[in-house]
Amino acid sequence: MSRVRVLLAEDGPAMAKQLLALLSQEFEVIGTVADGLSLVNAARRMDPDVVVTDISMPGLDGLEAANQLRREGAELRVVFITVHSDRRLVERAMKLGPCGYVLKSVAGEDLLAAVKAVAAGGSFVSRSLEHPASGG
Repeated sequence: MSRVRVLLAEDGPAMAKQLLALLSQEFEVIGTVADGLSLVNAARRMDPDVVVTDISMPGLDGLEAANQLRREGAELRVVFITVHSDRRLVERAMKLGPCGYVLKSVAGEDLLAAVKAVAAGGSFVSRSLEHPASGG
């Protein structure tokens, strides 16, 4: 079986380098882009198995880029990787269809599992988001 082909969208150069190193351990990273419009164009051109995208990026954010590609009929499998733990953002992402939602703070623990789950047609949410801490 061939390796899962991943397209990475991350606007922070240092974070992009870290995510690329992590993803390359188990997947074929076919490209990296730094904004949503580039993500849309690269996804059309490269036809990745899974897109790993930051949510907050210049111009078109990751959610809108994924939404645009899905509206065009792309069978897009997406893992959102973000610093945002806001439940409304998680819900907004999940409304786009099966996807992954991984916090950057736990990317080392969750990202590879998220890509595997999404590549297989499932969903994945970082454990820290599934069970919010009680109290204050």
